[in-house]
Amino acid sequence: MNTCINQRTLKNVIRATGVGLHTGAQVRITLRPAPPDHGIVFVRTDLVPAVRLPARVEQAGATSMASTLTVCGVRLSSVEHLLAAFAGLGIDNALVEVDAQELPIMDGSAGPFVFLLQSAGIASQEAPRRYMRVRKPVVVRDGDAWAELRPYAGCRLEYTVEYEHAASDQQRRSTVVELSPTAFVREIARARTYGFLSEGGLGQRSNPIVGSCLDRRVVLNDQRSSGDADRRIGDEFVRHKILDAIGDLYLLGHGLIGAFAGFRSGHGTNRALLERFLDDRDAWEVVTFADRADLPGALGRPIAETA
Repeated sequence: MNTCINQRTLKNVIRATGVGLHTGAQVRITLRPAPPDHGIVFVRTDLVPAVRLPARVEQAGATSMASTLTVCGVRLSSVEHLLAAFAGLGIDNALVEVDAQELPIMDGSAGPFVFLLQSAGIASQEAPRRYMRVRKPVVVRDGDAWAELRPYAGCRLEYTVEYEHAASDQQRRSTVVELSPTAFVREIARARTYGFLSEGGLGQRSNPIVGSCLDRRVVLNDQRSSGDADRRIGDEFVRHKILDAIGDLYLLGHGLIGAFAGFRSGHGTNRALLERFLDDRDAWEVVTFADRADLPGALGRPIAETA
């Protein structure tokens, strides 16, 4: 777990350009430092006036193929990979300017975003870092899929994928990660998004927009998979699902003290879980911690609680 005592932001401004997976448009993003208690806030700079979209559950919108933020009818999609990078590196406060309706897909993982954040540098701030601690189990189900949060002395994520697909050699795989910056960078950040070639599917090569982006994701057809010699890291599919979950969980606005588990769940199930979790006031508390000398094991002693 990332047991940072103080909140953190970027040291410097940094910029990048990429392609939106769903629109095929060129997208420019600018990542800026932000003051304590600012949180992660996106700004649509292509609109006049510009529209701010805080990365919070309350602003979570449609979740068909990606996590989307919505404010007064203005949308910004595909935010989960960048949010996962912020969460994995323990960055609390940043302003993200974007000139399109979705973030760039980059290489389909959080790796390029991690590189950007590390290149900008990370600065400690004079304010205690807040964590959201799970106090009791909360679960949601959607057919065969389910997702759960439960108490745990750390930050643990477990996920199981299950597919019936001829090209997948990972038809049922489970992975467990104890989240820390080191574990995130080494085990999760480089896992790419993936899809299936099917009639009308996002991976369909007849779509010129999607076809131009096939090298940015692992794509499965009926015989084989394609993309960077198929696998970049072991269990790439299930690890990408954990990456998505890390990004979705950061919509809580704080680091998590607890365990997440998912089975065949996606962005919609994750959002429903967070909404139910927040609605149950007995299920969570927001805590800060004393100094690092007071941290027993992976966690620490809470010194303040915030409603």
